[in-house]
Amino acid sequence: MTTSILLTGGTGTLGTRLAPLLVAGGARVRVLSRGTGAAADGVELATGDLTTGAGVEAAVAGVDVVVNCAGTTTGDDAKARTLVDAAQRAGVRHLVHISVVGADRVPVAGRVDRAMFGYFESKLATERVVAGSGLPWTTLRATQFHDLVLTTVRQLAKMPVVPVPGVRFQPVDTAEVADRLAELALGEPAGLVPDLAGPRVYEFRDLVRGYLKARRKHRPIMPVRAPGKAARAMREGANLAPDRAVGHRTWEDFLAASV
Repeated sequence: MTTSILLTGGTGTLGTRLAPLLVAGGARVRVLSRGTGAAADGVELATGDLTTGAGVEAAVAGVDVVVNCAGTTTGDDAKARTLVDAAQRAGVRHLVHISVVGADRVPVAGRVDRAMFGYFESKLATERVVAGSGLPWTTLRATQFHDLVLTTVRQLAKMPVVPVPGVRFQPVDTAEVADRLAELALGEPAGLVPDLAGPRVYEFRDLVRGYLKARRKHRPIMPVRAPGKAARAMREGANLAPDRAVGHRTWEDFLAASV
């Protein structure tokens, strides 16, 4: 029987790569979107909003699997509850969620932590909503995507002096995350699966330097020390998974193709 899948965040960086993989895997794919527009080949577009709940019931109706790729810096857990409530009523048999490596290891204890690293707190809260939904579920944690790192580095490189915190990243290719997520969505519920991380760990200053070199730019780099418990955990590598360096595409490969 053909699997019917609802994909949230299907118009984002990860979702646009994931949707065609699900279609190629034989699934009927419906993408939840707040706007209207043309859907990709083989993809149905459903208008709905996880913040207000408008259209979510109709979008979930009749699907077997929900893949949640919707994500912002805050409030994801409330949106996930809206999605879970609709999925429960619709009898969805598998809920798949993408999270971030370090969600359970980066403490967000105060205002400074939340301002800089609230993303981790939001992702952990969402994980708990998924795991406590009563639905069969799968959660994949991945390290930061190349695309996200590029966005951050590009913005910093516009400054005359680039501030660089003393943290490390293990960026992973978005397409490789999409491949793994498609495999999980088309498979059986598996709970919290092994992390997916990129092939190399980089000092953030080296990611910046790599970008500047690729753009043939010259900027002085100024080391900075971010305050707070979350920043300390990041310096200690809470966002890394060196034992799960299963990705193949390096930051250098990504820059060569993207910059």
